[in-house]
Amino acid sequence: MMKQRVSLWVALGAGLLLTLTGPIAAAQASDDPWVSQIGTYTYLTAPNYDGLLPIKAALNGQTMGLGTFDDLDGELIMVGGSVYRVGIDGLPQIVEISRTTPFFEAIKFQPEKSGPVAPGTTCANLLAAVNELVKGAGGMVAVRVRGTFTDLVTRSVPAQTAPYPPLSQVVAGQTLFALGQRVAVLVGFRTGNDLAGTGAPGLHLHGLTADRTAGGHVISCVAGPDVQLSVQRTAGVQILGVPAG
Repeated sequence: MMKQRVSLWVALGAGLLLTLTGPIAAAQASDDPWVSQIGTYTYLTAPNYDGLLPIKAALNGQTMGLGTFDDLDGELIMVGGSVYRVGIDGLPQIVEISRTTPFFEAIKFQPEKSGPVAPGTTCANLLAAVNELVKGAGGMVAVRVRGTFTDLVTRSVPAQTAPYPPLSQVVAGQTLFALGQRVAVLVGFRTGNDLAGTGAPGLHLHGLTADRTAGGHVISCVAGPDVQLSVQRTAGVQILGVPAG
């Protein structure tokens, strides 16, 4: 079984970071990379959408990731080292990494295993495919799915104001984008129960179309004839910016 650990840090100002907790489980002896993360899923569901740190605080060669922006103002997708924002207009725009975020997960993606996805497989069934490819359901796994999809549906949500409504209420007001058949790349993370509250439970994917004209948080999709699933196991998650108390 793949065991992982979490290192939790808190920003004390002026770039100073202090370790708050040690490992919650012994890390596996391997060269697997760590996920660099700002905030946690628990922080979002508190609810709290205040920015914690700039995106760049979690970047040190990372190439792939997802998250959101201050006040939950749009979906964040990082592909090939470039950070995009998809707002409620549905249009991806490259943004400055100086922007702050309440939640952002990133990794230097170097897939260790890949395999074809059977045509007709739905996004809801990709979790089982990931678990089969890594031979386990625990820990955090970086995931990339790319190819031609049919019935691809994504979403974004509008910016929120304090006092913040619950995340479930925000999602109920989401804007959906029915993209139909598109060539796209979907990126994200599979979070096991042993890391509950760190990332979104299960498989969390954001996506961009190949022509970069549409994207967002992935709601649903159906795999076409050329979809490839790639995964990268991780040693654990290094969390930055969670406020003390």
